[in-house]
Amino acid sequence: MLQTFNSQNENIKIYIGGQLLDRKDAKISVFDSVVQGGDAVWEGLRVYNGRIFCLDKHLQRMADSAHALAFENVPGKQEIKKAIFATLQANGMTDGVHIRLTLTRGEKITSGMDPRLNQQGCCLIVLAEWKAPVYDSQGIKLITCSVRRNNPQFLDSKIHHNNLLNNILAKIEANIAGADDAIMLDSQGFVSETNATNIFMTRRGVLYTPYADSCLPGITRGLILELCNNMRITAVEKNLSLTEFYTADEVFVTGTMGELTPVYEIDGRAIISKSSGIFGIVREAFRRKTEVEGEKIGFGF
Repeated sequence: MLQTFNSQNENIKIYIGGQLLDRKDAKISVFDSVVQGGDAVWEGLRVYNGRIFCLDKHLQRMADSAHALAFENVPGKQEIKKAIFATLQANGMTDGVHIRLTLTRGEKITSGMDPRLNQQGCCLIVLAEWKAPVYDSQGIKLITCSVRRNNPQFLDSKIHHNNLLNNILAKIEANIAGADDAIMLDSQGFVSETNATNIFMTRRGVLYTPYADSCLPGITRGLILELCNNMRITAVEKNLSLTEFYTADEVFVTGTMGELTPVYEIDGRAIISKSSGIFGIVREAFRRKTEVEGEKIGFGF
């Protein structure tokens, strides 16, 4: 699916480094680390019915990623929440919103790779847009790409960083092949995730997902496993081959940007549903969760 411009976002306010700026004025320094080397961490958030879903989990993951990258002068959770609330309030946003939350290492005194050049502390960016889930709810088509997913011996995917070239190269292959996204394999040839989402399959009444060894253990992914446990649906993490996905009863992908989306084809093989029904059950349980859970937007804080 190709995202398109939403005219509702033409005049939004964007929070950068303590200021709310008009979209046309929302700029960042060429000396900022995110420009110099993709040196930043990020989170994607969704707003449902006046609540930010899984906010604390996302902020904890951001803090963990920043700590792993040895960021200094990291803003606290309450400071970040205030920035998010201020941005949503300025835009009158309470539902149907996606937030791209970015924390850079900050501005450098001169161009270069050395973090010691960063002497002004981190820069927080809150980009909130009116944005529906990005995938077709009826399903998407995947191909397997030649680009392997990073594993911890190279760049640990547990760090939710802004250096996304590994994923972007995979997305380019998907675009050329006329697919919606690409499956990325790990260094051993097992399925890891797609360029943008975690991936699940069902077979004979059991839900399976790859180990989170060379992929991000997504927050939506974790919620799905939690929901299955609560509903007594057997869910298994294991090494999974492409053949197992080709012959699955159901395949679906998960993530904040697209929520839960079925897959109808992989590498030209149709995913022929054998009516295990797990996907439908889990998607409905997830939808109900988004209706009642999340942190209420604190206007007037």
